[in-house]
Amino acid sequence: MAIELNRPALKQARSLVRDGKVVRDERDAWSEAAPSTEQENRFIEKNGWTEYSHWHLGIDKSENPETKQAYSFPIGDFRTVHRSGVISAESRAGQYDHTEIRDELRKLLELIDAAEG
Repeated sequence: MAIELNRPALKQARSLVRDGKVVRDERDAWSEAAPSTEQENRFIEKNGWTEYSHWHLGIDKSENPETKQAYSFPIGDFRTVHRSGVISAESRAGQYDHTEIRDELRKLLELIDAAEG
């Protein structure tokens, strides 16, 4: 398993934050805000795998790109980036030594917090 930074997802996340499409919630809110399996499946059916991938900052290119196993570090609800999702993903990326992903998530969190003021 070789998880890499999903650059198109990072680009989309930055754009969404700059456009104000962000929920400024706290860390513990992600467990409630994260899309359910049913919501994920409906999104994939309607929008396809590429759009699904753009909501995950980690990608494992050794996995089939048309499976959920290929994507990790979700950060939003398919409409908005959630601050809580970014915090959760940053923590997990650090825990599993995905340094580049962790660092980009930290920068994304800083962008969210800077845009708040």
